[in-house]
Amino acid sequence: MESQRSFLFIGLALVSFLLWQNWQVDYGPKPIQQTEQPSTLTESDTPSVASLPSDVNSDELFIPKGDSNNVSVAIDEQQNRFINLNTGTLMLTIDLIGGDVVSADLLDYPVSQDSDEPLNILRPDNGIYVAQSGLVGTHGPDSSSAGRPKYNTSQQNYTLGETDDSLIVPLTWQNDTLKVTKTFIIAKHSHDIQVEYQIDNLSNSPIQVQQYAQLKQTTEVEDSSNMFMPTYRGAAYSTDEKRYKKYKFSKFEDDSLNLTTQGGWVAMLEHYFVSAWVPPQEQKNALYSKLLRNGNAIIGFTGEPLSIEANDSQNLSTLLYVGPKIQAHLATLARGLDLTVDYGPLFWISQPLFSLLSLLHDLVNNWGVAIILITVIVKGLMYPLTKKQYESMAKMRNLAPKMQQLKDKYGDDRQKMSQAMMEMYKKEKVNPMGGCFPLLLQMPIFLALYWALLESVELRHAEFFLWITDLSIKDPYFVLPVLTGASMYLLQKLQPSTMTDPMQQKVMQLMPVFMSVFFLWFPAGLVLYWLVSNVITLVQAKIIYASMEKRGIKTH
Repeated sequence: MESQRSFLFIGLALVSFLLWQNWQVDYGPKPIQQTEQPSTLTESDTPSVASLPSDVNSDELFIPKGDSNNVSVAIDEQQNRFINLNTGTLMLTIDLIGGDVVSADLLDYPVSQDSDEPLNILRPDNGIYVAQSGLVGTHGPDSSSAGRPKYNTSQQNYTLGETDDSLIVPLTWQNDTLKVTKTFIIAKHSHDIQVEYQIDNLSNSPIQVQQYAQLKQTTEVEDSSNMFMPTYRGAAYSTDEKRYKKYKFSKFEDDSLNLTTQGGWVAMLEHYFVSAWVPPQEQKNALYSKLLRNGNAIIGFTGEPLSIEANDSQNLSTLLYVGPKIQAHLATLARGLDLTVDYGPLFWISQPLFSLLSLLHDLVNNWGVAIILITVIVKGLMYPLTKKQYESMAKMRNLAPKMQQLKDKYGDDRQKMSQAMMEMYKKEKVNPMGGCFPLLLQMPIFLALYWALLESVELRHAEFFLWITDLSIKDPYFVLPVLTGASMYLLQKLQPSTMTDPMQQKVMQLMPVFMSVFFLWFPAGLVLYWLVSNVITLVQAKIIYASMEKRGIKTH
C-alpha cells in the first residue's frame, strides 16, 4: 500500500461513513409500531410514584387539557397577557396564562455573523416552539376544566440591573382553596432558568398536585442537514439506564415515550443549541411524548405527586435550560446532558480532543490557530505510527520483484503461494499489515476530531484570519480546499505510484481534484485541519525517507 492510497482510503472511508448516515436517515429501518401498546398514555401506564395526568389522552392543543389559549396570537396585540424579561443574556417572553416561556432570544448569539438580530430559540409563531410548565394532579390548577390559570404580576417588563446577581420574577394565582406563586429566577450571564413553585393550601383538607414541564415544537422544521453537515434536529431524553437517547420526530406517532426514571431530562435539539427541562434529580419522574393532530410534537415529564396538608405549604422546582451546547456547563446540570453535543459513538475520543482544543484556544485566543496547534500535537503523537506505516510500505515495495517470482513459480496454486509468501515475510521481517494497521488507528482520531469541529458551538462565527471569518462554515473563496488538493498532489509526487493499470493511474491522479471538490462544502475549520495535517505529513515523510535511505532501505 502506498502513501497516496492511504489518503484514498481515508477519503473513501469518510465518504462511505457520511453516505451511510444519510442513507439511514432517508431509507433506514423505521421503528415498528407496537400493536399491543396504545399510542396514547394513561395513568395506569406508569407507576403511581410519578404517573401521567389522567387527561393526557386529550388531543387538543397540548397536554394537559383546558388550554383554551392560542399562543400564536401576535404578542403586540395582547400586551396585558405577556411579560418580558431581559437579563442581558436572555430575552424572554412569558405567557401569564399558564406561565409558559413562549419566546427566548439568545442575546449573545446573533442569527448570522453580520447581523444584530439575536438568535430566537423559543417562539410562539412561525413554527411554534415553546416551553410549558405547571401543576397538574387532583388539585393542580393546570388540570382544571375551566382552563389554565391566569397568573398575575406587578409589572410587564423586568430587566436585570447592573448590580444585581439575578433576576427574580414572581407570578401569583389564587382561588378559594389554593395559592400558587410561580417564580422565575435567572442568574446574570446564565441560560439557566430556575422555575420554583410555592404552593399554599388554603383549605381545611389535604390536597395533591404534580408538577409537569414539556417542550412543544412543530415537526415541520427545515432540515439544514446534508451529507457534509449531518446535524440532528429533534428531541432527546435521558433516563437512569440511558444517559442520552435521541428521539426523532418520526418516532412520536408510533412509539410514544412512556418511561419512569430516577432523575432524567427531556430536550429539543438543533445544531448548536438546546432547550431542556431538568426535573429534580433525586426524585422519580415520568417521561412522556405525544404527537398532536396539528403536527406539533410534545416531550415532557411529570414529577412525583405532592401531598399538602390543610393550611400548609410546600415547594417544588425544576430547571429550564435554553441556550448553546456548552459541554462543561451542561454536564453540571444533569447526567448525560453534555452528550447533546452529539459527537456520535466516538464521543469518548472527541471530548478529550475538544478539551485540548479549548485549552489551546485559551492560550492563543484564536480557534484557527488552536486547530493548527492540535493538528501538530496529534500528528506528533502519531508520528511513530506514521513512521511504521511508511517503512512497512517501503519494505513491501522492495519485495515486489520477489513476489512476482513467487507468482511465476507457483502460478494458480494458492496454497503453496500463500505458504511461500508467509515464509518470505518471516525471513524479511515484514508485516504485510504494517501499512494498514497504523492507518486504521488514525481513522477514529480523524473522525472524532471531525465531529468535535462540526458540533462545537464555540466554533460558530469564530474568526481565523483574513477571509476566514467563520470556521463553522465552508471557505467562502474555496482557498483552503484548493490548497488541500495541492498538498495531496505533492504527497503523490513525493512517492510516485507503482501502479501499472492505466485506469488506476488516472484515478489516483484525479484523487486530489476529487478531494478538493469534496472539501468545498466542509467547514473551514475541518479543511484547515486536513490541510495542516497534509503539510505535516509531507515534512514527516521527508524525514522518514531520509532516515530509511541512510539505513539502506529503498524508498522508491
